[in-house]
Amino acid sequence: MTSKTRRLFRLAGEILLILIILLAVERFMTRDALRGPAPPLEAVTPEGRTLSLEALRGQPALVYFWATWCPICDVSQGTMDGLGQDYPMMTVAMRSGDPAGVARHLAQAGLKWTVAADESGDISRTWGVSGVPAVFVLDAQGQVRFVTRGYSSGPGLRLRLWWARLTG
Repeated sequence: MTSKTRRLFRLAGEILLILIILLAVERFMTRDALRGPAPPLEAVTPEGRTLSLEALRGQPALVYFWATWCPICDVSQGTMDGLGQDYPMMTVAMRSGDPAGVARHLAQAGLKWTVAADESGDISRTWGVSGVPAVFVLDAQGQVRFVTRGYSSGPGLRLRLWWARLTG
């Protein structure tokens, strides 16, 4: 075996080890998050419309938990906005104030998300969300296929949505 081949094998091994560590950390961070069938999620938007998770059925969808006070959520806004234009998405503003305050925050950021203001944290607790941002990828039947917490890349979430389409 040449020295170049050994270096390539070593690099591949290191990349695999890093990937395994990242997946283990992800699993640990989402250990309390909901898995299996998504529970009913009904809420009223700041505009007074009733939201229902049932409306997202039929294709892969996202449920995105975020907060107005979360700096990582601010960094993720562009990614989530782009995904929301291509896939059904419901967002939940966790402990971010009243619906009017959440609506003002979205307007200032130029976002037109469908949002439920989770003032008390009850929705977040039901879903097992202990920190934001958190993203749940649902398949067409409403089964939670993937959960991620912290920053998630657009390509990574699109890959998960693609996989949910294949397996759902």
